[in-house]
Amino acid sequence: VQLQASGGGLVQAGGSLRVSCVVSGSAFISLNMGWYRQAPGKQRELVAAITSGGSTNYADSVKGRFTISRDIARNTVYLQMNSLKPEDTAVYYCRADYRRYIYWGQGTLVTVSS
Repeated sequence: VQLQASGGGLVQAGGSLRVSCVVSGSAFISLNMGWYRQAPGKQRELVAAITSGGSTNYADSVKGRFTISRDIARNTVYLQMNSLKPEDTAVYYCRADYRRYIYWGQGTLVTVSS
């Protein structure tokens, strides 16, 4: 399984950005997918997740602002980020879980300026 994340960039506070993660090498529909982020000097944390059945959950800090979704036909998972804050600045990683296996993408940097 390979994950390719993209879509990061620089955005002003209050703005929006969408990051994408394309998955190859496995049955996408069977994967539980997640977006994590890691800010400088901090531990990696879960931002949002979507199960193979389509259920979603979010970190409290992003509820109401971020939306995780997937396009099964494109083997892609998205994270739509609205009302961005400077504290959302981090490298965002996508992750795939399949049974006992965990796969990570390379990360994409999101910088929110104040």
